[in-house]
Amino acid sequence: MTIVLDHTIVPARDRAASAKYFAELFGLAAGEPIGPFAPVQVNAQLTFDFDDRRPFEVHHYAFHLSEAEFDAVFGRVKARGLAYGSDPYDQENMRVREFNGGRTVYFKDLSGHLLEIRTRTSAEDNAASRGA
Repeated sequence: MTIVLDHTIVPARDRAASAKYFAELFGLAAGEPIGPFAPVQVNAQLTFDFDDRRPFEVHHYAFHLSEAEFDAVFGRVKARGLAYGSDPYDQENMRVREFNGGRTVYFKDLSGHLLEIRTRTSAEDNAASRGA
């Protein structure tokens, strides 16, 4: 069986602004609102549906990108002057984590969600950490 995540609801303080912000950082298009959601098609299989919620919990969203995609997104993060970091617990040290031949950066979106971009998958990094 193949399991593919189809969509997820992303709680936001302002759904339209959050969808636009996310789409611009990742080089995507924010869709027109549909009902209570402001959708962003992340890839062929996944849609982020931004939704105004009060109160809401802050989430962590991690994205595996090619080297070129990482450079493009990270370039937009830096161009906006956003704080970023090399660790989920040190998100503003302005460093890039380099491990297992890959790079990882963490930064926040408008609603405070932690966004992670990485050039190696978590599975690859976990295997390297175990020495596999």
